[in-house]
Amino acid sequence: MELMISDEKTKELLEEVLIDLIKNRRELFYEVILEALEEVGLANAVTEGRKNEFVAEEEIFSILERASL
Repeated sequence: MELMISDEKTKELLEEVLIDLIKNRRELFYEVILEALEEVGLANAVTEGRKNEFVAEEEIFSILERASL
């Protein structure tokens, strides 16, 4: 048996989940948003860094680890 959901219903359900996250699980929502922003920042840094030589992934994570200490 296959369940089919309309785009409108999917949008409504997603909206309900997001509202619930914001209202009842602020810490989780904050962590998800913060993680997304960090990923965008890292992607922008990588894109900007492509003008020069490539850097090994291990070196990037090493720098990030030192920065978080």
